[in-house]
Amino acid sequence: MAPDLETALLRAFVSSVRSGSISRAAAALGHSQPALSSQLRRLERTVGRQLLHRGTTGVSLTKAGEVFLPYAERILSLSAQAVAATGPDVAGHCGIGLMEDFVTPSLVEALGDFSVLHPDATLELVTGPGPLMKQALADGRIQLALCDPFYLAETPRWTVRLPLIWSAAPAPAPALDVDRDPLPLVLFSQPCRWRAPVLDALEAAGRRWRIVFESTALGGVQAAVRAGLGATALLPSNVEPGTAVQGLPELSEVEVALVRSAGTDGEPLVQAVEDLLQHMTDTASGGAGTAVQESPLQTG
Repeated sequence: MAPDLETALLRAFVSSVRSGSISRAAAALGHSQPALSSQLRRLERTVGRQLLHRGTTGVSLTKAGEVFLPYAERILSLSAQAVAATGPDVAGHCGIGLMEDFVTPSLVEALGDFSVLHPDATLELVTGPGPLMKQALADGRIQLALCDPFYLAETPRWTVRLPLIWSAAPAPAPALDVDRDPLPLVLFSQPCRWRAPVLDALEAAGRRWRIVFESTALGGVQAAVRAGLGATALLPSNVEPGTAVQGLPELSEVEVALVRSAGTDGEPLVQAVEDLLQHMTDTASGGAGTAVQESPLQTG
């Protein structure tokens, strides 16, 4: 008989991976570091494999951990949705606007699972930069937008600050020398406002840089990094296994906000999708994000 996987242990594992540190994950989850370490050891005993490499600079995934991570994320997502499924009937149409940084395989699977649990609900996913989100909200095409709050006039339901992590090609691929001068960079094309924290951090550290590749798509940025063209900065959930690098200036956090269109208060479908997005945002930050603001829905 297969052993049961406790969601508390899975949450400890996912948070440790996404934050890159057991101590940071423990602080975010409200546990002591020894308690969280004990949970991780229990999980590894349950699955019978080592899932994490532990070092002085943090944690990283083993090969078994890389295989296990998407399953752990999906179980946590299904658990949250199963609780929500017992609430009011969820039906109708909901448009969701997302910056592409959040359109990960885990989110697509979570939305697919949501549709299975709520067969009378129809979801539409709209991705693009902030100005597109602003227009889609104004047109009524989307009811929820998760993006840089700079572009949105509405008061956010909640905001969160998320870490950026350096990513570069590892060996045996054409590995990037992070000491190269000037440092080659792979960045999202304008009008991405997350370029500023990257360039500011390099300038403050006295590092010269040059942009060698730009893309409007996350897949394009990740492909350029894999090819060894340059270093980039991504949310933890978008850093591919083995590409996180040390030795570059520490990056400041970036702010993301959830905005909901006026007049949707009390709509079960919109609320259920908002809850899912908040859960996925927490997962993307590994619990390392900092809640900044939560405000009541603006109906005026």
